[in-house]
This record gives sequence, C-alpha cells and structure tokens, in this order.
Amino acid sequence: MKILFTGGGTGGHIVPLIAVMRELQRLQSAASLQMLYMGPKDEFGDMLLSQEGIQILHTLAGKIRRYGGVKAMLQTFVDVFFKLPLGFLQAFWKLFFLAPDLVMSKGGYGSLPATFASWLLGIPIFLHESDSVPGLANRVAAKLSVGIFTSFPHTERFPKQKTLLMGNPVRKEILEGSKEDAKHFFQLQGGKPLVFIMGGSQGAQRINEMLLIILQDALNTVEIIHQTGEKNYEDMKKETEAVLSKENRAWYHPVTFLKETELRDAYAVADLIIARAGSGSIFEIAAIGKPAILIPLPESAQNHQVKNAYEYAKTGAAIVLEEANLTPHFFLEKLKDLLQNSQELEKMSLASKTFAKPDSARTIARYLLEYLAK
Repeated sequence: MKILFTGGGTGGHIVPLIAVMRELQRLQSAASLQMLYMGPKDEFGDMLLSQEGIQILHTLAGKIRRYGGVKAMLQTFVDVFFKLPLGFLQAFWKLFFLAPDLVMSKGGYGSLPATFASWLLGIPIFLHESDSVPGLANRVAAKLSVGIFTSFPHTERFPKQKTLLMGNPVRKEILEGSKEDAKHFFQLQGGKPLVFIMGGSQGAQRINEMLLIILQDALNTVEIIHQTGEKNYEDMKKETEAVLSKENRAWYHPVTFLKETELRDAYAVADLIIARAGSGSIFEIAAIGKPAILIPLPESAQNHQVKNAYEYAKTGAAIVLEEANLTPHFFLEKLKDLLQNSQELEKMSLASKTFAKPDSARTIARYLLEYLAK
C-alpha cells in the first residue's frame, strides 16, 4: 500500500499532512504501508517531514502572485510558463515509476504538478481544504479529485456530492501539553492570567509593533508568552528592554519559534490565546478548548483569514479584531475586559470544544484506508 502526499507553499500545508501520516502509522502496520511526499523544496517543510521519516521527492512549482509590480509579474511569467510545466514533467516521470495507490493533496501552489500528473495517470486523488475559502490550486484540483475533505461547515465553491466535512487535521500530541513543563521551560511567575501571543513561523510584525506600545501597561495585569518569529526576535528583545520596567520584565517571555513539545505546553498553560486566523491555528486552539482573540492577516489570499475568523467566531469561541480597526489601547481594553469576565471565558472555551474536531486526522486516515481496501 503506497500513499503519496502533496502540498506546499507554507508549513500550514505540511503540519496537517503530518497529523494524517501519524494516524495512518498507528492504524496500519509499517510493513504494509509506504508514505511519500512530493512538493517544492522548502527548508521548513522538509525538516518537519524528515523528522517523521517520510521520503521526500522534490519538483519545481509555479506560483501566481496577485500583488503588483514588474518584478512580481516577471516572476509569475517564469513560474507559470517554465517552472510549472517542468514540475509537471518531473512529477509525471516520478509517479509513473512509483505508481502510488492514492494521492492526498493539501493544496497550495506546490501541489499542482503532482495532482495534475496523478489525474493523467489515473491515480485517485483526495483533496483537503483547510480554509473556508479555497485557494486557486484547490479549486483546480477539486475538478480532478474523487473526494474533498473540508474543515469549515460552510466552504465555498466545492461540489457538494464530493465534499465531506472532516475538520482540519490536528496532531494528537498537541493536545497533551503540561502546565508544569510550561512553567519550567518559560520560567513563568504565575499569579496573573497567562496570555499566549502567536505570530506564526515568521511572527507578525504589526502585532509586535502594537504590543510594544501597550506592553508595560498590559504586564501590570497579565503574564505573556510571545512567539515573535525568528526575524523579529532580536528587535523585540531590544525594544522591550527599553520600554519595560525591571519589575515587569519577569512577566514577559519572548521566544523565536516553538517546537511541537514547547507549543503544546504553551497551549496548556494559556488562559487566552491571541493569533492570526490561519486554519491550522484555529483548529489547534479549538481542539485544546481555549478562548481566543483572532487578528486576521488582511493580505491573505482571497481574504481567507478574515472569513476563517468570522466563521469560527460565529460559534462564540473567539473575538475577531481586524487590523483596520485596531488601535493599541482599544486592543488593551478588550484584553482586560475579557480576562476580567470569567463567565465569558468559560462560554468561549465550551464553544471552542463544540466546534473542534480533534479526531479529524484519524477519521481521514481511516477513510483513506477503507477506500484502498475496497
């Protein structure tokens, strides 16, 4: 039994695939299951996959850039008319000899060569869409697939007869965090509500800048773990040392990027999470049952983060603050008001658990195995 996974562009494509891979390994003996990954070369994604022992096959991939500028237009021209066709030929050649029994695509521009080549070779394709608004790659792949797994109850532009609501796959291990380990690793003081601010792998520059303005005031009432992103860490460290009093520095814990074990412990100890509105973050927050403030990235493709955020907020599990309307002191007051309202926090926590699908990865893994057993 051979299953090929594809996707690419960001870690958001890779992490849900890893969740499914782990469940497949739990459900099927290693001797009868071979898993491979095909996609563009990506340092972060390759690192995650290699840690799982997954064979990686690289292909070229073309990206369509929707932002303006002559340079972006030239890059898109090269990608669409040169890289994408070459990537398809690479994928077709490799898949012809590999002959996988099934392909699962996570979408992203990096998935198109493998998806299109698989369709031509008659290999059944399953597609997973994380967002409430599909990206271009998944809208194309939907026409070639035999089944589509969606994350949100209302996902646009997919044929209903192919669609199955599964949720976004979450690594089971992320639910097993330890508050005690978090206190030790982050050197937490305790005694104040703990706010965990996630900026993603690259951080969130504008959130960081807003935080600097209110940080001294905020730390009078909360303790903060702040994932700044590697690019922003040194600047944030210097700036916070300048704006914080000596007493308040002990309540602020900046980190570059959290490994899986560190992330699950930060989740476990947090009273409130502040994050962008990528589907991976939303479904992890929901799975651990934490209240959240979501600040969607306004530049996201098809405005999908804004739509994700409001789709999730309908459940009552989160508050959405859009950047266009967000000022530092308005944010601070919202934060204080929410943390002082224990009943509202409890309602949000219950709503997040109701929305969550923590068994999504296992459900998808079982579905794929049952399909192959037919």
